[in-house]
Amino acid sequence: MNQFVTQHLAERLIQLRWMLSTAESCTGGMIASRCTDLAGSSAWFERGFVTYSNLSKSNMLGVPEEMIAHHGAVSEPVAKAMALGAVYRSTALVSVAVTGVAGPSGGSPEKPVGSVWLAWCIDGCVHTELRQFSGDRWQIRVATTECALEGLFKRLPS
Repeated sequence: MNQFVTQHLAERLIQLRWMLSTAESCTGGMIASRCTDLAGSSAWFERGFVTYSNLSKSNMLGVPEEMIAHHGAVSEPVAKAMALGAVYRSTALVSVAVTGVAGPSGGSPEKPVGSVWLAWCIDGCVHTELRQFSGDRWQIRVATTECALEGLFKRLPS
C-alpha cells in the first residue's frame, strides 16, 4: 500500500494540531494500522474503533440500533453516525468511518459486494460518499483503506 498519502495526511494533521480517530467495519482495523505504521503517529492518531458487528457499532460508537435495523449497517446514516461517534467518543476533531460489503458473500441486489459507505467528520461537519469497489475481499478492503485516507486528506483545510 502507498504510504505517501498517509505521510502527507500525518503532516497536515500535525500542522493543524488535530487528532484523528477511525471507525471501521469492513476494513477491520486496516485504516488504523496504516496510520500507526508511521513512526510518531501518536502525535496525530488518537484511536481506532473496530466495530464489525452491529452491536459494537451501537455500544462503542452510539449508533442507534433502530437506525441499523431500518437502514442496514451498510448505509449512509450508519456511516455518518459512526464518524460522529468516533469523534464524540474520543478526543479527536477528525474521523473517518467505513462500512461495507467486502465479500465474497453478504451482498444483495441493493448492496452488492464491494459497496462501501465512507464518512469523514472534520471539525463537526460530516461528508459521505458511496463507492463500489471491485476485486476479491482483500482488494476491496485495501481500496477502501486507500479511499478513506485520500478522501480525508483532500477534505482537510490547507
